[in-house]
Amino acid sequence: MAVVDSSPVFTSAAPAKLEPSEKSLQYEEGVIQNRYLLKQWWSNLIALSDAPFVERQGIYENALTYLPGSYKLWHAYLRERLETVRNLPITHSRYESLDKSFKQALSTMHKYPRIWILYLDFLIERKFVTATRRTFDRALCALPVTQHEQIWSRYLKFVNQNGIPIETSLRVYRRYLRFDPSHVENFIEFLKHSERWQEAAERLARLLNDDQFFSIKGKTKHQLWLELCDLLTQHSAEVSGLNVDAIIRGGIRKVRDEVGRLWASLAEYYVRRGMFEKARDIFEEGMASVVTVRDFSVIFDAYSQFEETAISTILEDTSENEDVEGEANRDEEEDPFNVDKLIEDCKTFWLGDDVTLKDVDLRLERLENLLKRRPKLANSVQLRQNPHNVEQWHRRVKLFNGKPWKQIQIIKHAINTIDPMKAVGKLHTLWVALAKHYESLGKTDDARLTFDKAVQVNYKAMDDLASVWCEWVEMEVRHKNFKKALDLMSRAIAKPSVEVKRRVAADGNEPVQMKIHKSLRLWSLYAYLEKSLGNLESTLSVYDSILDLRIATPEIIINYAALLEDHKRFEDAFRVYERGVNIFRYPHAKDIWVTYLTKFVERYRGSKLHRARDLFECAVKVAPAEVVKPLYMQYAKFEEDFGLAKRAMMVYDQAAKAVPAAEKLSIYEIYIARAAEIFGVPRTREIYEQAIESGLPDKDAKIMCLKYAELEKSLGEIDRARALYEHSSQFADPRSFHDFWLKWQEFEVQHGNEDKFREMLRVKRSVSARYSQMHLIDPEHLIAQKDVPGAVFGGLVRKREETDVEEVLVGALARLKRSRGDW
Repeated sequence: MAVVDSSPVFTSAAPAKLEPSEKSLQYEEGVIQNRYLLKQWWSNLIALSDAPFVERQGIYENALTYLPGSYKLWHAYLRERLETVRNLPITHSRYESLDKSFKQALSTMHKYPRIWILYLDFLIERKFVTATRRTFDRALCALPVTQHEQIWSRYLKFVNQNGIPIETSLRVYRRYLRFDPSHVENFIEFLKHSERWQEAAERLARLLNDDQFFSIKGKTKHQLWLELCDLLTQHSAEVSGLNVDAIIRGGIRKVRDEVGRLWASLAEYYVRRGMFEKARDIFEEGMASVVTVRDFSVIFDAYSQFEETAISTILEDTSENEDVEGEANRDEEEDPFNVDKLIEDCKTFWLGDDVTLKDVDLRLERLENLLKRRPKLANSVQLRQNPHNVEQWHRRVKLFNGKPWKQIQIIKHAINTIDPMKAVGKLHTLWVALAKHYESLGKTDDARLTFDKAVQVNYKAMDDLASVWCEWVEMEVRHKNFKKALDLMSRAIAKPSVEVKRRVAADGNEPVQMKIHKSLRLWSLYAYLEKSLGNLESTLSVYDSILDLRIATPEIIINYAALLEDHKRFEDAFRVYERGVNIFRYPHAKDIWVTYLTKFVERYRGSKLHRARDLFECAVKVAPAEVVKPLYMQYAKFEEDFGLAKRAMMVYDQAAKAVPAAEKLSIYEIYIARAAEIFGVPRTREIYEQAIESGLPDKDAKIMCLKYAELEKSLGEIDRARALYEHSSQFADPRSFHDFWLKWQEFEVQHGNEDKFREMLRVKRSVSARYSQMHLIDPEHLIAQKDVPGAVFGGLVRKREETDVEEVLVGALARLKRSRGDW
């Protein structure tokens, strides 16, 4: 329980009596009759809200004499008293009077925190440290614990002010942490600000050992570790009693992020303590343990900066010593008789300078060696991060160029380290590199032994194992061991026995060795070797095996057939082509068909006509429409050269119906040209009509109609030509195809009359109107015409201009005809 003042409410002399105002007279009678009723006193105070405070002070004090336990009266009274002294000097006598009033209020109001807060703010403003501290303590003793937070917030703000003794602030903070331990971070910040490094470090270390701690500032454990490391390293002389090495190493073990900074902090701690060799050991240990390039870069930069700083410090000290010794020499020159002392000083100077130069050379060599080691150290970090990274092992081997035996040791270590199923990259390249190193050193037997071990490794991909076999065979070929190379290929493609398959099936994990006999890469190399080193039968046997395994490619088929053709075995070659087209489908079969048909025609020409036709029919039947055109052209050429012209026309007709719409025009052009050459021009009329009715695109149909019209005009069929122009006009927008309408106009000028010309103009207007209506809702046309001047408003104007032009053209045509006498 707080110790409060129990003296009478007002012990000082009462204020001077004042004449009551007119407003207060009406409340006097009610106050006299009900002196213990708060409502009567409060109504009187409200009525006198505009009166001077001296008059209101008397009412307050009289009311509090009868009602000393009224919180409402005390709170209002004290607030008004505070307002009256706010602008007065801090030494004014009213402050003492107000202080007594607060003490009198707290004799009954000690359970109300707002009264305490008003009093505490008042004392803080007066700068009375001891009185304020004791009042805070009284408030904490008087109030319940649930209301202490309101007092503590002001208490901490008070002890953080300038001028408060550090010991006082520390004691207050320690008491507050018993009330609310979660604000220990604020206390640590205060300790740092007060340069109490020892306690700050101890508090931080205690936090990091507490697994239940939760930072109210949102700091992570890693951030707290970094703060502790910075504090221990930067203020190592002020902090004692803590095992800094053990603490930072504990952080390195627990923290996974930015470990490099912790290692650098530990090294800096030893540097500040002057233990430079220990700091170098820490730097080396850190670079040898981190697993990220970022952490390695932090440690390496700190290490190199440490060495550079050490060198520059020695050089600066040397220059300062030279300056000091130079001044000593000048003093000796003033006293030329002390020769012995001068000689002794010179010996000392030169000996010290020699030692300094040696130290500088040593440190420069250390720095240079560190910079040279950076690539190797960085590569070691990458390998610690992922020891199964094949590419990083290759980079490490390259770092030791010129040291073949060291490279061999590295490759062996990599092979023993990497798990084939976890390898990132091509594991077989390490085996091949090891064998090539042995081969370069003349250790061919060791290279063969390496390859023999390599082909027994269970790689992730079958192609990796095939690459090892190929490299082994190529090495034997380079050393002229051709029989050994062929034996190796036979061994590589050997099909596993039934017993081996049963054993592997029992294990449940099928290695790549069980599938290597189907490797196309090995079979292709085997075929090449048999072709170069073996005989024809053995080579053909290899190709047949490839086809039986169904692993052949179109290139294999063509090469196999070409080999047979080189040895004059044409029918066998054609059978290979037939097997190829039966195995493959389009688009893979395209090259086989083209080669097959070309070779067959070159071989038999027209001697086996029916067989050739069957081949062509089969080829065009299975080919999709997109690629069938070259086959039809080849078929038609064959019929023209060795068959019947009538069948050639049938082939062209079939091609025109089979190809896509975009290629129909080119087929019909060739068809018409060949028909005109063989059967004459009149025979082409049927083809033209067929082409126009075959569903050509509008643009191609218009072109075909124009060519047909030119043909009819050349034959004197003017009416048929005019009908063709009229038919094709439906595909020609007058705004886009001016050439078409100019040709029709020239045609009518030469061969028509006024009625025909007017009919042509009428058709042009109707076509133009139809396209105009269509383009009104055609977004593409609107986009195309958006940059044309007057495109929006020129519709009616354009029609009127066209009408005027037509009348002019008709008049000019009539005058031309009359002048010739035709009309």
